[in-house]
Amino acid sequence: MLRAALRPAAVAARSVKFNNVSRTLAMSAVRRSTDHHDHHHESPIPSLFPPGAKPGEVPTDVSHATGLERLQVLGEAEGVKVFDYEPLDSSRVGTLAEPVKVFSWDTERLIGCTGAPAESHDLVWFNLRKDAKARCPECGSVYAMDFQGDEEALAIAKAAAHH
Repeated sequence: MLRAALRPAAVAARSVKFNNVSRTLAMSAVRRSTDHHDHHHESPIPSLFPPGAKPGEVPTDVSHATGLERLQVLGEAEGVKVFDYEPLDSSRVGTLAEPVKVFSWDTERLIGCTGAPAESHDLVWFNLRKDAKARCPECGSVYAMDFQGDEEALAIAKAAAHH
């Protein structure tokens, strides 16, 4: 049965004509990571990919952290609080007229509600978007995003992440 299935594929493969063109990969241009840096600046902008520790040294957080963790470490070194760890305002129930504001750098954020007053119901997670208010399905509290990011930069970053 397998031979019967492979027979049409073998016939089709024999009928394909290949051009005898070969190209070596050694002809590619050499590119180094330093080729894209602007050499006019004395100190380059910190990258989200660190240089790493030198051989024989124990890496520090600054030399070892990558990605969002590195962004947080570099921000803390300069006194900037990159991520907001404060709980949402649970002293009142948000209404359509006066929703609870949620700070965000992105146009979409996952938030959790425990009710008003705090811990009056189990934690419920739901999405909050920049262009729409969201209501907790448990207590009815309304939330709205306080967007502080750069939409153009976010669009570029999200488009680059998909490729």
